[in-house]
Amino acid sequence: MNVLLMAYGTPYAPEEIEPYYTDIRRGKKPPEELLHELSGRYEAIGKSPLNEITLAQAIRLQALLNLEAPVYPKRLQGPFPPRTPQGPARVYVGTKHWHPTIGEAVAAMHEDGVRRAVALVAAPHYSLRSVAEYQEKVEAALKALPEPITFVWVESYEAHPGLIAAYARRLEEAIWRLRDPKRAAYVFTAHSIPLSAVERGDPYPRQVEKTAELIAKRLALPRYHVAYQSAGRTPEPWLGPDINELLRRLKEEGHEEAVVQAVGFPADHLEVFYDLDLEAQATAQEVGLRLLRARSLNADLDYIQVLKDLVEAAWQR
Repeated sequence: MNVLLMAYGTPYAPEEIEPYYTDIRRGKKPPEELLHELSGRYEAIGKSPLNEITLAQAIRLQALLNLEAPVYPKRLQGPFPPRTPQGPARVYVGTKHWHPTIGEAVAAMHEDGVRRAVALVAAPHYSLRSVAEYQEKVEAALKALPEPITFVWVESYEAHPGLIAAYARRLEEAIWRLRDPKRAAYVFTAHSIPLSAVERGDPYPRQVEKTAELIAKRLALPRYHVAYQSAGRTPEPWLGPDINELLRRLKEEGHEEAVVQAVGFPADHLEVFYDLDLEAQATAQEVGLRLLRARSLNADLDYIQVLKDLVEAAWQR
């Protein structure tokens, strides 16, 4: 069983921010003011742990897949060597915008003799601006290989029961810290996308709303909202409402407390730390709203179990 686990990627050091941002912009160097802004955001959060979390996810996913594999996968024909093999499952990591790249991961898979694999992105929702772009990068990498690799894709898993349970568990932790849970507002966020993608039929907003609906139903929340964050710096309109606009509205409606959960972001990274812990928190303090954030899934075993379920189901197709 072979797996290509993909994530967005993030710079390892400040001097990598410019080439990283250039890659995001499809090879176009960012204007100085935008580069300065992004560098300032990284400096403000201190460190994005996305690369470390992605590696931990891969290590744990591989271990869990091998742990539950058949004890004796094949009959021994003679003495086994003192060095034990990794196991029947191998997980490779590729990132969309930094290293190891998706192309590097696919090349490594080919070198190892992989000819069939499951491909999934560590994000629950499909979008033309997210998963579809990962698929494009995989296809581009495949063109450079002398022999093909067949990939079975997990495109989305917004309603997976294990995912909903994991999110609900962490939201419930935050609810315990509220002064009055019945009067609080509950906000689920995801990365915004251009409205033009939504107009072309992108299923992303419906999937985000489905995740929010199922979490809210599981916890019997009195009310909930879906908001978006991290909109791109482009002239075109992006999907809303923006989390900061919603927080101001919630205060105007009489709410004193709110809990935010980033259901579109399983792992902590720049958009979670800066957009929610710093920017949204500053907005909440400005308007006098107490804001709590439910912790992320990261590489916790309940989330890794979800990934394992997805991989095993896809492998059987």
